[in-house]
Amino acid sequence: MTKTTPESAPASPPAERGLDRIDRRLLARLQQDGRTSVAQLAREVHLTVTPTLERVRRLEAAGFIEGYFARLNPARLGLKLLAYVEVSLDRTTPDAFERFKQVMLAHDEVMECHMVAGGFDYLLKVRVTDMESYRRFLGEHIASVRGVQQTHTYFVMEEVKSTHRLAVPEGS
Repeated sequence: MTKTTPESAPASPPAERGLDRIDRRLLARLQQDGRTSVAQLAREVHLTVTPTLERVRRLEAAGFIEGYFARLNPARLGLKLLAYVEVSLDRTTPDAFERFKQVMLAHDEVMECHMVAGGFDYLLKVRVTDMESYRRFLGEHIASVRGVQQTHTYFVMEEVKSTHRLAVPEGS
């Protein structure tokens, strides 16, 4: 009879069993640096490479990890103007929402688009090169969408904090 250790025990997918301490450490570390090697991750969570790789693959398969990316410097790319745009539609029907959504999905200038509850319908995060390009984008691609009634724009003067990291909740 072989002895089962935590490292060799078959593990169910994280979505079914919940996240344990090691899964949470892996998620936090990969958020910090998605290029960290599996060997380095294994050392940090005190496992061998194979079970560490299996855990990362399970976290990916279960949808906890949606992808990996490089964080680019917008100023170095000439994208110096950041704006938040409140958008109000003239009617709140499923077809109006879908039409607006499809237009926003088609434009790389729109970094984020959120349907919100409150005094307006959508909040956009838009990044462009300068005020002229923003004015053109607003007129041609936001205000011209059928159903857009009103917009209010807030220009960012200073980015105090900008992160993609999520606080990984501690286990119970």
